[in-house]
Amino acid sequence: MTELEQNLQVRFPNAQITLLEKQADSDIDLLLISTVKRSPIQILMTSGLSEYEQPVPEKYKTLQHIELYFCLPSYWDLKDIDNPAMRWVKPWIQKLARYLVEKQTWYGVGHTFPNGHPAEAISPTMQQKYFLLNTPTYFSEELKPLEINDKTIEFLAIVPIFEDELDYKMGKGTYKLQKKFLDKNITELLDDYRMSTLKNKWRVFR
Repeated sequence: MTELEQNLQVRFPNAQITLLEKQADSDIDLLLISTVKRSPIQILMTSGLSEYEQPVPEKYKTLQHIELYFCLPSYWDLKDIDNPAMRWVKPWIQKLARYLVEKQTWYGVGHTFPNGHPAEAISPTMQQKYFLLNTPTYFSEELKPLEINDKTIEFLAIVPIFEDELDYKMGKGTYKLQKKFLDKNITELLDDYRMSTLKNKWRVFR
């Protein structure tokens, strides 16, 4: 068990933490944290991405080491690999992790990524077309920054967003979109049924 896993076990004392089998040699290790918070939840998280030191601007120095994660609802079963509504999460977290290291770039809060070019709906049930990196909200306490061997590890949630929400972020800024999410109680917990946080007025006059 790695030091990251050990520390996460302390943060999630009653959780089952499983190291998933790699599908390809180029894949990064993934953890599946099965826990309960109001209802059963699974967290799909990179394990070891934080070994890479991001070339961040000085003001984002705390983001030099990160791990990425998806927060999955209780009704999802990742073993159902043939279900198009669920099978995209593993490829996408691997894609983001590999791109980060291979391109020697950096990720921070508010960075966004399209699902394809042109962007298309993530799945038959999830109509969002983009991903946003955000600070933990649903697990704000459990996934606050972690200190390991004088290294600060930040956790960034991968959150699907709609095209109008992307437009709003680009026009108004990440903080304003985060406030919209908080006002509507939108967290990193994936929800196939959620609607856009924006009213029709913004969609017309964007």
